[in-house]
Amino acid sequence: MIRFYKNRWKAYSISLCLIAIGVISLIVNGVQLDIQFKGGALIKYNYENSIDLEKVDSIVTETLSRDVDVREKISTVNTESGAQKATSVVLNLSGNEGLSEEAQIALDTALKEGFPESNLVPAGSSVVKPFIGERFLKDSLRALLIAAVLIMLYIWYSVRKIKGLSAGVTALIALLYDVMIVIFTFVICRIPLNDSFIAATLTILGFSINDTIVIFDRIRENKRLLGTKTPVEELVDKSINQSLTRAINTNLAVFISALIVYIFSVIYNIESIQTFSLPMALGTISGSFTTICITGPIWVSWQKRREKAKTA
Repeated sequence: MIRFYKNRWKAYSISLCLIAIGVISLIVNGVQLDIQFKGGALIKYNYENSIDLEKVDSIVTETLSRDVDVREKISTVNTESGAQKATSVVLNLSGNEGLSEEAQIALDTALKEGFPESNLVPAGSSVVKPFIGERFLKDSLRALLIAAVLIMLYIWYSVRKIKGLSAGVTALIALLYDVMIVIFTFVICRIPLNDSFIAATLTILGFSINDTIVIFDRIRENKRLLGTKTPVEELVDKSINQSLTRAINTNLAVFISALIVYIFSVIYNIESIQTFSLPMALGTISGSFTTICITGPIWVSWQKRREKAKTA
């Protein structure tokens, strides 16, 4: 039997190292918000041959006097001769407004003069007002907060016979760690936070809490079968080991599925799926790790401290 409580500090050390790496990346790279959250204008140009993104940045800034984030995008287009790759440059403009007709014409002219051999063609644009983006961000964060609170209350009620409040709080701590891993994935990979972040986070929370419920339910049943005299660390270790195969198989299946989706989205250059499947794959591993190695040992420490306080 694996002694998870005895080896808890190894798991805690791994967690702290990952958090440190994420925080350093957060300080160095910062958090990029997509247009959905921060507002602004997004303009897309298709082009041929090659293009210098730094030169594009310089031309746009000089022409419009606005900050811009320039990204290259490669997509697959179905034509009569079959699937072909299309290259485009995406301009993410900050500010409170879109582009006037005069500004759009001036930008088109400046880019075509700057890259005469690239055959730049406008391929679409969209505008999100800052107050709409801000409201969307607040609503998304509110959804995550409500989900976390409801999850804690659900665990509290489900395992109330084994001091459900402490189980709910420890599960919430693990869920916060899972959310941080998703955020760090976006930051390290330089992916702007968008609606895929919310979707991936909520999905990971669902999988993680499902495994947590199974383990705490196993603890409750073992406590009934083995009696109250069984040491709490032995009770938890036994329960985790009994649920280990199921937890690993379930999360491994989800991880492989998400990884396959990510690989094909890279092959076919589907960016919207990449920004969901990669955090989903890594977050699934994180959720499995916290459920197996973090939640139970923290709960044991909580119970031991409570018993020590009673006898003091």
